[in-house]
Amino acid sequence: MGSDIQDLLRGLPAVDRVLLAVSALTQADLPHDLVTAEIQRQIAELRKGLLSGELTVVPALDTLARSVLDHLHQASHPSLKRVINASGILLHTNLGRAPLATEALEQIQQVAAGYSNLEIDLETGRRGSRHDHIEEILCRLTGAEAAMVVNNNAGAVLLALTALARGKEAIVSRGELVEIGGSFRIPEVMEAGGVVLREIGSSNRTHLRDYQQAIGPQTGLLLKVHTSNYRIIGFTSSVTAAELVALAQEKNLPLLEDLGSGLLRPLPNAALPEEPTIAEVVASGVDLLTCSGDKLLGGPQAGLIFGRRELVEKLRRHPLARALRTDKLSLAALDATLRLYQQGDDLKIPLLRFLARSQQELVERSRALAACLDVPGVQVEIVEDAAMMGGGAMPELQIPGPALALHVETLSLDRLAAALRTAEPSVVARIHNDRLLLNLRTVEPAEDSLIAELVKKSFQVAIASEKR
Repeated sequence: MGSDIQDLLRGLPAVDRVLLAVSALTQADLPHDLVTAEIQRQIAELRKGLLSGELTVVPALDTLARSVLDHLHQASHPSLKRVINASGILLHTNLGRAPLATEALEQIQQVAAGYSNLEIDLETGRRGSRHDHIEEILCRLTGAEAAMVVNNNAGAVLLALTALARGKEAIVSRGELVEIGGSFRIPEVMEAGGVVLREIGSSNRTHLRDYQQAIGPQTGLLLKVHTSNYRIIGFTSSVTAAELVALAQEKNLPLLEDLGSGLLRPLPNAALPEEPTIAEVVASGVDLLTCSGDKLLGGPQAGLIFGRRELVEKLRRHPLARALRTDKLSLAALDATLRLYQQGDDLKIPLLRFLARSQQELVERSRALAACLDVPGVQVEIVEDAAMMGGGAMPELQIPGPALALHVETLSLDRLAAALRTAEPSVVARIHNDRLLLNLRTVEPAEDSLIAELVKKSFQVAIASEKR
């Protein structure tokens, strides 16, 4: 080790000196152990940087003290926070997918504020099942014989495959071997469940005879996956659920369909293509159906399972069901969301309300917001844009509408976008064709004036940051 590095290492301040410097910079009564641990962490990072050669100078004592205070300030605030979604992507996976209805939030508050009857029958005083709170309304809305809920749709698929076909083959079309969020793929879910994948057909064409020829003594079930997150066009062929239902009944095999997006009613926008509803797939006769709660249904994260009672009961009794069970807050939110459907109040669900917004409403709001953005150096215009569904549900589908386009000649748009993201609350916008786009389809009207304030503040923050 060279003498220069040794000199730098000797220049690292002692913990007590940094403690005194921190105390001189703040009047706050910070926990001594917390401050000491942060100082030790930062000094350790500095030592590591000096030894690796990434650092060639030891920061001044007051600089280190300010860094300690900055990190402690950040650590004192929640990492998960509110974001205003001005990207125009309705089911933005990175932003938490579907926002919840006011009624769902109120139900969460009631259930979370104290104890609840999660797993107790209040009439008999005996142990109950958390599935009882949601099964009846799920069946009423969809016509299913039985239903249950787990933590997400990947978990629902995993549970169904494991409970029904572990150690056996699941036959699935090669064109339906989709990759779901987080790079998880249907074959990997099968492998995790101990199910042997039996691919049939080709990526663009699969025929009923392919299923018929693949069925054998090791076949555990037939699997159909609704490919809502991509499309194959051109020379294509696939087997309908109705055809597979007949084959499954003939061969006495269960048919599992992963519907994915979980649509309960036709979407309230004529620009959107038709997607099969849960009730339509249930009526087709599939034995089990799985889908998400936080995509087209517009509720909380959940995996919904519908189907024949004996199969649903088999899934409930499987040991994996406990590991995948959903929590009381998600159940409360899902119950409240489903009751809005039941009462015909679908448009109280934010996702459906966003989809139903008219061109006229969005143009008027965009004009009003543009009039508020009188920021010197920022050019604002209303342009044609396209909102997108996102979230694995028709992700490339474009919904025409206006957007505000901000153009700044003296400032990097990346820097302005970053300033908006780090504002309080955060605003997530989109950069396209050298303009920063604010699409109001995914913004509540009450947030429009707040966006105007945040753009002005963020512009000043970005200017100051660029000068440094």
